[in-house]
Amino acid sequence: MDLPECGVAKFLKLFNGPWATLIVRELMHGARRFGELRDALPGISAHTLTNRLRLFEARGIVTRTSYPEIPPRVVYELTPLGRRLRPVLDAMNEWGEAAPASAFAAEAAPAGPPAGDVGESV
Repeated sequence: MDLPECGVAKFLKLFNGPWATLIVRELMHGARRFGELRDALPGISAHTLTNRLRLFEARGIVTRTSYPEIPPRVVYELTPLGRRLRPVLDAMNEWGEAAPASAFAAEAAPAGPPAGDVGESV
């Protein structure tokens, strides 16, 4: 596997997309069943949740425990490595709460360079 050297780039390689961090956020509250996670994340598809949980399990972020009951019960829980993400999520939450609303306002992309700024003259 070819990993980037930068820690932020490594993080983003595993946690790309909005659902990844939100799944971990929900598991910070303790072990959860699949349905509990799905209900806590309105809009996530079962397919996406399943794929993320499998990836996190394969990468050592989450454990999956299956209990031999009828009906079968499966519980997902963060590993010690996964729990080490708490300060990262706390910092993201703190920043998001402190940032002004204007930081999240959608703006139209500029149409082009301002008049007279067509090229750079040296």
